[in-house]
Amino acid sequence: MKRLPLGISRLDRMIDGGAPAGSVVLLAGEAGAGAREFAYTSAVLNGLAGSAPDEFDRYYGDLESGTELPDAVHYVSFTDERAAIVDEMELVMDADLVDAGTDGVSVVELAESYFQLTPVPTDWYAERATDITELGRRTDRSDVLEALGEYLTEHAAGSLVVIDSVTDLVATADDRMAWSDLTVLLKGLKRAAHRWGGVVLLLVNAEALEPTELGRLKEATDGTLLFEWESGGSERARTLVVEQFRGVLSRLEDEDIVRFETAINDSGFDISNVRKIR
Repeated sequence: MKRLPLGISRLDRMIDGGAPAGSVVLLAGEAGAGAREFAYTSAVLNGLAGSAPDEFDRYYGDLESGTELPDAVHYVSFTDERAAIVDEMELVMDADLVDAGTDGVSVVELAESYFQLTPVPTDWYAERATDITELGRRTDRSDVLEALGEYLTEHAAGSLVVIDSVTDLVATADDRMAWSDLTVLLKGLKRAAHRWGGVVLLLVNAEALEPTELGRLKEATDGTLLFEWESGGSERARTLVVEQFRGVLSRLEDEDIVRFETAINDSGFDISNVRKIR
């Protein structure tokens, strides 16, 4: 089975090189527990492979046998612009690494589709202010889910795509779309992703969801990586649990791996320790 690197070298080596091509993976976690840092690292390191291969070898190392780099890397945001995303990445990772890596990342901003039916002033998110007369003439006010679907249809084949974030879509579920619209889109995405042969990472804050809502998202994806804070005495540690993942979980179960202890350093998200069943 062809695999694409997730960009976290220690994890990729444990799972035969990366995620199976055609996977939709949910990155779900508590605030600050590592899900966002995982997404940033995956995008930057895979982008680095295309923009600065020598630097990629230095930070990541050699690819495992049977692993292929994505054809392109896309980062989709519903609320933030490219400059803000890069600035936040630089708070997590070395600025030079982010600068080189994001040269190989296409950032798409769907803010206009996301905000256009909200009370948010147009000049807060649009390239230029729109007067009320022009606003009344506009006929291209496509739904944010349609805008997302159109972009993925055109660009997702063979690519790594990070969607930041499903939490933003959840926030609009009551006002502009039903929960069923979101889950049906994700199930359709799961079907299409198998044809596209890339990997799609869906970032979501688990604390913003009810257990049944999170369960529906898990059901609509191929894999779920759960990021949690774990307390031990006076210290807290970030941990990662692979809850489900076709073509990956069985490999970890064979090694009796139940939990990863993780860390955030200058090169981004990393695995610091592995817990096994004793």
